[in-house]
Amino acid sequence: MALRAVRLAQVALEAEKIRWQSMATRLVMRLIYAFIALLFVIGLLCFAHIAAWYWLATAYQFDVYLRACALGGADLIVAGIFLFLASRSGPSSAETEALEVRRRAVASIGTALSVGQLLIPVLRITNNLLRRARA
Repeated sequence: MALRAVRLAQVALEAEKIRWQSMATRLVMRLIYAFIALLFVIGLLCFAHIAAWYWLATAYQFDVYLRACALGGADLIVAGIFLFLASRSGPSSAETEALEVRRRAVASIGTALSVGQLLIPVLRITNNLLRRARA
């Protein structure tokens, strides 16, 4: 029975390892996507600002302050859209399954081990240590 508990602990550890690897992969991918989106947004905004600045000045005769407010509002909307897209990632199926396997294995460890099973090796070790101390 003690071997079963050790095996269950190994299964729980392996499941946790898979879960952490999946979480790390997902996090790295989210960061990469967010960084790429940021680069495109910066480039897009540079060109769009120049074009919009002149378009608002020529087509609508907006003054400088009104053009700045219009462009700032558009920037806020674009940034909100990309932040929303970057935050949409949820746990993968492998991550969820690994977490469930770990939970079941940890729950089974308690049923596989009893106090008596744990005491027998402890008593043997204690007995051996006492014999060595007397000798």
